[in-house]
Amino acid sequence: MSRSPVSQPARIAPLAVLPVFYRLTGKPVLVIGASQAALWKAELLASTGAEVRIAAPEANDALAQLCARDDASVRHLARSWHEADLDGIALVVADVEGDEQAADLAAAARRVGTPVNIVDRPAFCDFQFGAVVNRSPLVVGISTDGAVPVFAQAIRSRIEMLLPTGFQKWAEAARNWRPLVQARDLSLQARRTIWERFVNAAFRHPDRTPGEAERADLLAGIEQQKRNPALGSVALVGAGPGDPELLTLKAVRALQSADVILHDDLVSQEVLDFARREAERIITGKRGHRPSCKQDDINALMVSLARDGKRVVRLKGGDPLIFGRAGEEIAACRAAGVAVEVIPGITAASGAAASLEVSLTHRDHARRLQYITAHAKNGKLPDDLDWKSLADPAATTAIYMGKLVVAEVATRLLEAGMAVDTPAIIVEYATHVRERRFHTTIGEMAGVFAANQLDGPCIILFGQAMSEARPDRPS
Repeated sequence: MSRSPVSQPARIAPLAVLPVFYRLTGKPVLVIGASQAALWKAELLASTGAEVRIAAPEANDALAQLCARDDASVRHLARSWHEADLDGIALVVADVEGDEQAADLAAAARRVGTPVNIVDRPAFCDFQFGAVVNRSPLVVGISTDGAVPVFAQAIRSRIEMLLPTGFQKWAEAARNWRPLVQARDLSLQARRTIWERFVNAAFRHPDRTPGEAERADLLAGIEQQKRNPALGSVALVGAGPGDPELLTLKAVRALQSADVILHDDLVSQEVLDFARREAERIITGKRGHRPSCKQDDINALMVSLARDGKRVVRLKGGDPLIFGRAGEEIAACRAAGVAVEVIPGITAASGAAASLEVSLTHRDHARRLQYITAHAKNGKLPDDLDWKSLADPAATTAIYMGKLVVAEVATRLLEAGMAVDTPAIIVEYATHVRERRFHTTIGEMAGVFAANQLDGPCIILFGQAMSEARPDRPS
């Protein structure tokens, strides 16, 4: 049974709010009230270059200090607000008492089409202020839609620890040098290649202030792209066994720079969420004994897209180099003269072992680790397996794609001398939130499959090392 690759448009999950970055330079905004919360918002607005007007009957020291800014961007209206104050205003922020005052102000602002924010009264707000990580012109905003501001603040603290302050200088340099790139007649792909090179340099040297050397490197990249336009390429990327947090950093970078992603059915949406939003996504599912895309069709599509100048990511569950048919795809790319790289992932056996908290090479039980596939080209159990080696009591064995032949596997192992009570563990959806595990023995593992509906990908681990596995998933 075969099927054709299917293009799958990227879908955005529902958003509580729309994250936007609003330029306020030179625009008038109105702040009502002189409380600590109102004045903090006024200072934040003034930092964007807005012309801030504060309507408050009385001044306090904090308000006086704010109005004394060197840029004279804050002005005190020593009175209560009037509806006429809303004319031509870009935004209104207020700290008022009671829902009645809040409702009156919100209605007045909306009559003139001005977005309004009222401190601690989300029901009357058109917009909210998020937690801010300031590396301007690099700015990160975080929102919980007003539900848990403390959560947003905690996330901001984590991001600030991870985001070097030196990125501010790199972002400024990018803004200043952007006209150099825009002035050249380069393709979109070429421009992205240049900026990715720039970003990689920023990550390598976050504390360096970019200067003439970095500018020269940018210009050299432009000339290189003009002489040798960016060619397409293929990256075979391992998505890991299921948990999206097990993706490698290199895999994430590949997904975020991809033009097209050819992915298996078993790659989760959580993994695909790491991809660049604009990337085209094409399902090229291959599942045993089910309608699957032909490998030759996948190879041809992969090569064709790369020859069109696309950055292609072939995204596979687990590790592409372990029963992922990477050899055929690498050969197809080489034969077509297409650049190819491999980004390994965590294979299902390693993921399952980590979940079980068991060492596959426990020194008291296993001197050898062996991976086998129970699915040959004809869909049946391979006829060239070394059953004597597989029955070795001092080895740990992982069986991939063995669901439909588990009874035959057990019979052949017992015939080769393996003890019927040898520990075996079946793990479905290893490391994923849907993971299920079944502790059994070689003699009984076929019955486990028969008694349970195991529709997801399964890995079978057996050998004396499995006696050390944690019996239950920790809470």
